[in-house]
Amino acid sequence: MMISTKGRYALRVMIDLAQNSKEGFVSLKDVAKRQQISMKYLEMIVSILNRGKMVKSQRGKAGGYRLIKDPSEYSVGSIIKLAEGTLAPVSCLEEGGSCDRMEKCVTYPLWKQLDEVIDDYLENVTLKDLMDGNVKK
Repeated sequence: MMISTKGRYALRVMIDLAQNSKEGFVSLKDVAKRQQISMKYLEMIVSILNRGKMVKSQRGKAGGYRLIKDPSEYSVGSIIKLAEGTLAPVSCLEEGGSCDRMEKCVTYPLWKQLDEVIDDYLENVTLKDLMDGNVKK
């Protein structure tokens, strides 16, 4: 499993919006400049976050994007899963995924446990944790 730029950038955008939330709605132009992400790619990522009800948009001169909830209410796992679709280390663990060998697969328990460890860890780290430096290095 490798998290793509889409997942990593979605997380960076959410952190940027959280860090700049005192401004109200934050323009994509400002986010793009701070995060060094192209506007075209940023628009695609924010569209995913908007459809996933993680951010709210507002049009107009004072428009932009802002978080819907407090940073402590967003798990890193939920953001990355929304952007990536899945965090499963193997395809048989993806939603709707299956394998003809699953019943007799010796490695299935390994992949299942790895998936659970990854999910548990990422679901228990919030945007606030990252902003506050509360993640072990």
